[in-house]
This record gives sequence, C-alpha cells and structure tokens, in this order.
Amino acid sequence: MCYDVKISLESQLKRAARRGDASAVDEIMEKLIPLTDLPLFHASGFTHPEVLIYTDRSPDYPEVATWGLVPHWVNDAEQLKKTWNTTLNARGETIFKKPSFRESAKNSRCLIYADGFYEHRHFNKKTYPYFIFRKDKEPMIFAGLYSEWTNPEHGGKLNTFSIVTTTANTILSKIHNNPKLKEPRMPVILPDALADKWLIGYDDPLDKTALEDLIKAYPHDALDAYTVTKLRGKDYMGNTEEISEPLYYEELPALEMD
Repeated sequence: MCYDVKISLESQLKRAARRGDASAVDEIMEKLIPLTDLPLFHASGFTHPEVLIYTDRSPDYPEVATWGLVPHWVNDAEQLKKTWNTTLNARGETIFKKPSFRESAKNSRCLIYADGFYEHRHFNKKTYPYFIFRKDKEPMIFAGLYSEWTNPEHGGKLNTFSIVTTTANTILSKIHNNPKLKEPRMPVILPDALADKWLIGYDDPLDKTALEDLIKAYPHDALDAYTVTKLRGKDYMGNTEEISEPLYYEELPALEMD
C-alpha cells in the first residue's frame, strides 16, 4: 500500500532540473507550484492532494494532478466521490485487466517524484508509523497511472493519478504487517536508470511485457526506515516539517532483517 507520502518541492522538480533547463524550473515554480498543495511533509491520499506528475505525453515538463485516479467512464460527481478513495493505489498485477486502470495502463502512465512514504507496523495490537526513504537520500520515483476526466455537467477537466503497487520487499514485509491484509505491499519504486522505460509507447505485446518487468519490489538494502510521530488521531501534527523526524518508541522492538 501507499496512502501516506512526503513530497517536497526539491523532489518534485528533480527531473526538470536534471534536464538542465533553469528557465523551465523557474516557469514551473511560477505557474504550476501555486496550483499544488506542495510541500507535503505528510499527506494522506484520502485528502486527495494536488502534486506534480511527469506523464508519457509530457515526460520532461510536469503537470498538476490530484491523487486518486478517476477513470474516463465515471459519469457524475457522485460516482467520482465513490471512486476516488478506491483508486489511490493500483495493484501492478492487475492494471492491464481491471476496468479502473486498464486504459491508463496502456495509454497514460506517469512518474511521481517523492521524498518517501509512510507505512504502519502492527505490534501488540497497536500501530507504529515508519518513514521509508532511499538510503542515498535521492527522490523515490513511483510508477503511476493517470487519467484526465471531463466533468459531463460543465466540461471541466480533472487530471488524476494512482500509484502502482507490488509485493513488498524484505524491509516492507516487516513493517507493513497488517494481519488483516492478504500480503504486505509497497509502491513500485523505479530505479533512476529505468524510470523512462515506464513511459514507453504501448504498441504491441512486447511493450506490455517490458512494462510488467518493471513492476517489482525495490531492493530492500537500498532503503532505510525509522519510526515517526503518529499520523492519525489526536496526536497528529498535521503537515508540518517535524512530522517526518525520527521518534523512538521504547516498547517497540527493532526490525529484525533476515
């Protein structure tokens, strides 16, 4: 699963900045950032924050999009509300089959740059939030799907996205251990060198195979994690910079890696 994220301006602009176009970065800061909810020190997908995504139609210049994919066949605002909370994540194993995602999986894929994500570990009937990030402190690149939905009532357009997930690696298997779930999950984090392959054109079955090969767990030894303050309830600090800082829980044993 991936329902809680940290996304900074620096991470979101990493791709555009890497292309070496300073004027483009300035333009993004001026025209697009004010339309987003950035920076997000912590945000839940259920609040449907607006961030930047890099799409297959615009791989170097980002677009503003809302978290929670709305398929093109959603026909009114009421159906939109029912759909939004069920499409924050897309199971990588079924994106080419499930009606909510198959059109986007074939024709509308995107990248989401983030500092990291949060996940909850269950221990002694309590939950403890962890912040998961790359050991090298570079942005994570999530594989995503997007959809541009047109409201039939007034013709307005809404750009939306979902984060693709896969079976968890070793470290996430220890953290994402909710006994109610069938298996531990994690977002598909693309290696830097392979990220552009997620945006390739889909022209034949070989392209589908190439995309499916990217849907795998990120190496566990390239990730790190630590516990943070509560992300729910009365102790929740909100979208503040301090929320992603380490917080030690004396009663919680350390993660044991096999």
